[in-house]
Amino acid sequence: MTEPLAEAPSAPPPPRILFYDGVCALCNKLVQAVIDADPDRQLRYAPLQGETASALRTRHPEFPHDLDTMVYVEEGRLFTRAHAVMQVAAQLQLPFRALSWFRWLPAVLANPLYNLIARLRYRLFGKYDACRLPRPDERLLFLE
Repeated sequence: MTEPLAEAPSAPPPPRILFYDGVCALCNKLVQAVIDADPDRQLRYAPLQGETASALRTRHPEFPHDLDTMVYVEEGRLFTRAHAVMQVAAQLQLPFRALSWFRWLPAVLANPLYNLIARLRYRLFGKYDACRLPRPDERLLFLE
């Protein structure tokens, strides 16, 4: 659910970053949908296989290691799985924002559907050999 990330006193709070499985076709389609629904470009994106995720794992052991867990970091707080999706949705325009209305659900109720989709995502949607390269107009939104 949410876990505060302890930052060094001099470090600014991390930007809003959505971490996703960079080789998952479904995850990449969802990231593209989020980009399209975020006209103010509030969010940044990084693959779970990348350097940004690796650096956060080093500094914050609570950051998940498994690739089937979408992670969202906002204002020093960590959200995972269904709550990450719902928290990101709160930043977007309708109809996506409607998903955020379910943030009050406890993880035990919110995560079963997420977990099922995460388990089946490669079989249903496919897998890439490498992380997708952002389009030129999106490059500033992506972190390594």
